Amino acid sequence: MPVSPTYRPDPRYPALGPEFADAVQAEVFPKTLLRFRNDRAAASVGLDTLTDEEWIAHFGRFEPLPGNIDPPLAQRYHGHQFRTYNPELGDGRGFTFAQMREAPLPGKATDRLLELGTKGSGKTPWSRTADGRLTLKGGVREVLATAMLEALGVPTSRSFSLIETGEDLERGDEPSPTRSAVLVRLSWSHIRFGSFQRHAFFERPDRLTQLTDHVVETYYPELAGEADRPVALLRAVVARDARLTARWMAAGFVHGVLNTDNMNLTGESFDYGPYRFLPHNDPNFTAAYFDHAGLYSFGRQPEAVFWNLQQLAGALSLVAESDALVEALNGFGGAYRTELTAAMLDRLGVQAQGSEADAALVQAMFRAFAEGGERLRWEPFFFDWFCGDADRALSGPRGDLYALDGFADFRGLLAAFTPERPERLADPYFAQPEPEELLYDQIEALWAPIAADDDWSAFHAKLAGIETARVAWGLPAQGT
Repeated sequence: MPVSPTYRPDPRYPALGPEFADAVQAEVFPKTLLRFRNDRAAASVGLDTLTDEEWIAHFGRFEPLPGNIDPPLAQRYHGHQFRTYNPELGDGRGFTFAQMREAPLPGKATDRLLELGTKGSGKTPWSRTADGRLTLKGGVREVLATAMLEALGVPTSRSFSLIETGEDLERGDEPSPTRSAVLVRLSWSHIRFGSFQRHAFFERPDRLTQLTDHVVETYYPELAGEADRPVALLRAVVARDARLTARWMAAGFVHGVLNTDNMNLTGESFDYGPYRFLPHNDPNFTAAYFDHAGLYSFGRQPEAVFWNLQQLAGALSLVAESDALVEALNGFGGAYRTELTAAMLDRLGVQAQGSEADAALVQAMFRAFAEGGERLRWEPFFFDWFCGDADRALSGPRGDLYALDGFADFRGLLAAFTPERPERLADPYFAQPEPEELLYDQIEALWAPIAADDDWSAFHAKLAGIETARVAWGLPAQGT
């Protein structure tokens, strides 16, 4: 392919060696029908100039990108799944395909190493009894999830490509046979908590040290001079995951499967299966139909993330002092509370005043949610009150609800806050009566015409609407 000057390959992961990943090959698929390509994400790594034919060659047939990883690598890891340890995990239907430097774009001075990983690219040594495939519906759901989360300021992987692959798959949780696809995601890293757990399980401190050094030097270069790298790394991951969890909560997002193999070392959300966005505030709301105990319910996500961080610390205890690791862990609670307040103020579009006033407003906001109950949907609340504009909220479709006495404290406290970039309200998006949402029934409605008539128009219209919302919200950029 003609190489763009902003495409800068820098494959680092292969240097870790065969104890960290297995060389694999992608499946040869019967068809390669391009259904989605993310040109904005592609521009961030210098791949937006690819023709559709070249795109399919690289992300449907997985011909190596110039100067990049060849062959692809299926990562090895273990993990806790619903808090039960599983030593038989690993990339069972995906691989690390390429790594490249972030392109120098206007307003972005970073030089991060980003990577492309797959989902549904075929069997690997870690597939066990599975077929290594992804359903087309699963791919559609992930594209929608990442677009919405990015719009709401959540650190997330970005869906880069979705190609339908022409196979009939049997699944117990979908009407079958169902259509197949291969997804490519752009992430900062796919190195998981479970990557460390694997080497702790085999009691290999040498490999834990090697992996720690790789993560620090590749993703946290500011920590390279630290005397105790494992502790410094844990402290940094704790801070990033406090931010991630707070942004999930502010977005009303329920990941659904917060296992240790679904959390990475760079604090990004990724791998979206049975996720849900809240219809209304409900701490007991779950996303996965199989989460019978509500372990990963909306309100328990901070607890779940902290438990996972404890498992990472446990793995690092082979190469660091336990007391220092515990001290690093203990920073999570305070960091999370600070990040949640900041995230909620961002969603409300107001400037911080100070810790006590900010916390009081957020507490009043949650009391207002309780007052609204099922009558008040999560996303419309932030849409209505954006930039603290009470006149707009009270004159809108939920104005009668907001005028109730149960909202008085929230109204009064919010009135004392200064709007952050109030010019955002001039965007035509905020003249709409309703915001973009991504509730379960809406996703099902988007999938129905694809399944019945191969009609993708509603799907692409929804993505366009979410992109309009992203630009209008103008929330702090997160993730990749």
